[in-house]
This record gives sequence, structure tokens and C-alpha cells, in this order.
Amino acid sequence: MIDTEPMIVVTGGAGLIGSGLVWAINERGITNILIVDQLDHDEKEHNLAPLSYEKLVGIKEFRKGLLAGDYDSAGIEAILHLGACSDTTEQDWKYLEDNNVEYSKDVIRWCADHKVRCVYASSAATYGSGDTGFSDDLELFEQLEPLNLYGKSKLLVDIWARDGGYLDRVVGLRYFNVYGPNEQHKEHMRSVIAKKFEQVRDEGYIELFVSYLEQYADGEQERDFLYLKDAVEMTLFFLDTPKATGVFNIGTGQAKTWNEVAQAMFAAMDTKPDIRYIDMPETVKQHYQYHTEADTSKLVAAGYDKPVMTLAEAISDYIQQYLAPHLHLGEK
Repeated sequence: MIDTEPMIVVTGGAGLIGSGLVWAINERGITNILIVDQLDHDEKEHNLAPLSYEKLVGIKEFRKGLLAGDYDSAGIEAILHLGACSDTTEQDWKYLEDNNVEYSKDVIRWCADHKVRCVYASSAATYGSGDTGFSDDLELFEQLEPLNLYGKSKLLVDIWARDGGYLDRVVGLRYFNVYGPNEQHKEHMRSVIAKKFEQVRDEGYIELFVSYLEQYADGEQERDFLYLKDAVEMTLFFLDTPKATGVFNIGTGQAKTWNEVAQAMFAAMDTKPDIRYIDMPETVKQHYQYHTEADTSKLVAAGYDKPVMTLAEAISDYIQQYLAPHLHLGEK
């Protein structure tokens, strides 16, 4: 696998953020990309169709080859490790431990041993309810209490990387609520924007959850919504800035309400606003987050200074350029 041009590896490269990264790297004129993923959904194939890359390998094949030394002389410049099970409802801990925790350790160790730039995906799910805040300070990791096993798997990698000294060489990115083109394969884990688009298109209204906390009116629950294109820009900043190491929040730093999301969707679809509030399922009510907002002070201090798209701009771009025509990044 020796190549004259440095290679970039993108694990999870057929997924939401991964395929967005490949698209953006292609925009730089780079095609010597190794994608690691399983094409277990038609939409993943569609995500990759307009992209340019050298090879696609399966997760087990890549991991086995990495540990066997098959990639030691492959000329790899960087690994962007996005591959993971991101289903927050997954209950099989043995699977998550192997696929999310141990797999990430394998990649991080290999990159550290071979002096290869490593940017891996952590998650804002590590913050749980957010009662302890949203600081990405390394000293605060033990205070965090994820609400699901997915968040636990991501936090364990962060703690392991910190305690093993790897965060002096690699970067973990805690993505907040990323939405945008190329997420259709996520099905029930798609963003609410992707799912509610279909409701507005077919029914003319949007259903949002009522609030069960006095301090939040119905639909006024908040999230830090990050458009895919901004998430990709922030990720590539860390590819381009090797001196930046540690764990960083990846978000807008500005919480927005579900009502604001709905209003932006109606505007983008030129539809009269009609919001209806429904009860939360009991299973959701137990683990529901009422507020998330990335503390982006470390991101800014590292030198990232590009403005993010406003919620209205991003939702309009997503709906009009991708959801309505059902196009993927790179398609015309």
C-alpha cells in the first residue's frame, strides 16, 4: 500500500461526519484517502458515490491490518477516526466496549507509535444531563455522568487517552448536535430536522415535546445545533494544526430552542408555522436533556476563528439544497 502521496485515513468515512470530511478533503484536491466503513445501508453507498478516494476497507479488515503492521509503511499522514456505534439507545455493552472503546485505543496507540496525526471523535454525550457544565477541561472528566452507554464509551476513551499521556499528541473532539446532509442512513438516530422535514412536507405541521420542567416552556428545551459543514471545518482545523492537542468541544457555543428550529424549518419550506406539542415517551423522559451548549473557549484559544452559519442559514441550506432534492454532499 505504499504511495508517493501521503495518505489520509477516515474511519466511519461513509457516515455523516466522515463522508463530510472526505468531501471537504476532496475540495482541497486530495484523493489519496483510505475509507474504513461497512456499507450496510443503501444511503451509505449514496454518501460515497460522489466522493473520490483510493480504497474502501471494512472495519475488521482495517483493524486487523493495523495491529499486524500492514499499514506501517503505507505513508499514512493522518487518521481521522470517526468510526463508532453512535446509537444512544444501544444496550450491548460488550459490543460498545469493543467497537467504540478498544477500537479507538488501537487507532490512538498506532498513531502515537508511528507519529501520525490522530483526530478522534468523542461526543457531547459524555456530559450527560449537563448538570456539571460543558467544560472540556481535562481535570473535570471524572465529574461527568453520561446518560447512556454510548456516552460512557466515549468518556472512557477520553479518560484513557488522558491518563496514558496520549492527549499530548492526539485530539479528541466532543461533537454536539451535528445535523446535515448524508445522515439518512442513521434512520431513528437522524437529527430531528431530518425527521421533521418529512412531517412538514407530508402533514404541514411539526410535533415537539412538551416540557416537564417549570423553567422551560413547551418547545423551549435547548440544544447546541451544529451544521455538518461547520463541524467539518472545525475538524479539519485540527488536521491542519498539529500543535493543538487534547479534548475540545465542537459546537457553536450558542444554545437554540426546538421552537427556533421549527420556525426556521417552516421559513425554509415556505410553510405556515404549525407547532403541536406532544407528551414524551416514558423511556425518553428519564434521560432527556433540557439544555446543551458547548463551552468553545478552548477551541477559540487554539486559534479557530471562522464564523459558524446561523441556525436559519444552516437549516435553509440543508432543506433546500439537500433534503428537498435528497442530494448528498458532492452531488449536483
